[in-house]
Amino acid sequence: MSNREIWFVTGSQHLYGPKVLAEVTSNSSAIVDGLNKTAQLPAPIVCKPTVKTPEEIHSVCQQANNDPNCAGLILWMHTFSPAKMWIAGLSELVKPWLHLHTQFHAKLPWSEINMNYMNTHQSAHGDREFGFIGTRMRKERKVVVGHWQAPHVIDQINGWTRAALGWAESQSLKVARFGDNMRHVAVTEGDKVAAQIAFGYQVHAFGVGDLVEVVNSVSEQEAKSQLEQYQQDYVIADDVWKDSHAYNMLVNEAKLELGMEKFLVDGGFGAFTNCFENLTGLTGLPGLATQRLMSKGFGYGGEGDWKTSAMVRIMKVMGEGRDGGCSFMEDYTYNFDGVDQVLGAHMLEICPSIAKEKPRLEVHRHTIGVKCDVARLLFTAKAGPSICVSPIDMGNRFRIIVNEVNTVEQPEGTPNLPVASALWEPKPNLNVAAAAWIYAGGAHHSAYSQAVTTDMIEDFAEMAGVETVIIDENTELRQFKNELRQSAAYYALKQGV
Repeated sequence: MSNREIWFVTGSQHLYGPKVLAEVTSNSSAIVDGLNKTAQLPAPIVCKPTVKTPEEIHSVCQQANNDPNCAGLILWMHTFSPAKMWIAGLSELVKPWLHLHTQFHAKLPWSEINMNYMNTHQSAHGDREFGFIGTRMRKERKVVVGHWQAPHVIDQINGWTRAALGWAESQSLKVARFGDNMRHVAVTEGDKVAAQIAFGYQVHAFGVGDLVEVVNSVSEQEAKSQLEQYQQDYVIADDVWKDSHAYNMLVNEAKLELGMEKFLVDGGFGAFTNCFENLTGLTGLPGLATQRLMSKGFGYGGEGDWKTSAMVRIMKVMGEGRDGGCSFMEDYTYNFDGVDQVLGAHMLEICPSIAKEKPRLEVHRHTIGVKCDVARLLFTAKAGPSICVSPIDMGNRFRIIVNEVNTVEQPEGTPNLPVASALWEPKPNLNVAAAAWIYAGGAHHSAYSQAVTTDMIEDFAEMAGVETVIIDENTELRQFKNELRQSAAYYALKQGV
């Protein structure tokens, strides 16, 4: 994502003369420089020339569409920019855009203010004119209000920029499916054509034999060299190195990791799935290999769950550089003891980016699907605010469900549970959150993150034009069920005949 950038485009008109337009240009440049220096944005903002005519507006919108590095635009009306000038450009603009309602100076110069100042710094009503045309044209966009140096404005720009980067990744993302979905499971199915239309990403299926061929091409020396990296990254008991069987299991995972990574990189894939029911030719279900690939940024979904796999990759892009990680996750079991809690885990595949401390690398028996010993990382997730995100196919549309949760320290160790895990308390509580999740049709899988916020997911969903359902501390079931019914009617009408 290193080449992505956000364009900053200021609107004005020729009415005010060259002196005012020069000041507009100078102010716009200063805002962009300030944001780039102080906002710690995940992508640079590029200042574009002030647009003053319908032709200039149309041109910059076309340029944005055709530039693969442009992830989105920030649009600001420094002066009054008659909004009919924007119709042609906005009609063709396909990149996401943020409407920044700000002004250059924070405070008014009370003793010096005159009509020249008023005419130059009039975004208070210039942005309202522009806001009307966005609404009139039914354009989804983010509106951020406040002085451009205010922390809450910077936070919103930062979050929207991350969503735009996630959207840009979604447009070019390819998901590799090794084998098919787990048999008889409903929620991991879906319309891959509809997903590509809505989100842009492609889903490609491969026989497991295609992967086996690449894995088998990994040499013993390449695999053993990989063990040195494991030794640096994880806590490994001396017994593992002394036990020839356990050592061979590490070598086996190294081959799986290197083989899968080569397959994904060579094919341009950013995410993948597999299924424990479909492993013919492989030595077992990849454990450590999948965990390490996720920690390198690849998306993953178990049992063929390509929707969650894509979401994990997209959220990893959104959260890059922020504290906290992102992982494939599953609501596994409950703790009804005082404050009701969820213990999230999976058979093997939880990403170490969410670990609170250095993971332990151990070898344990895997008993679902193929029965064999598998090396895997063991850890618990760090405490703090988190979200669980579930993209689902409703048949006639997609829905993205978000539950805000609070991850907590586990009260006791789990010496007999050889998987990584996270313990969380859903908002507003488990009773309401689980019922709302079920009413909304949420999957048992999710993309779990402490680096990505609800607002980022909501911004991403609006860019895609899909429904977002939020379960948070304010959720009340009666109102929530009504919102689901109203959303169903809205999206049915939106799609037309």
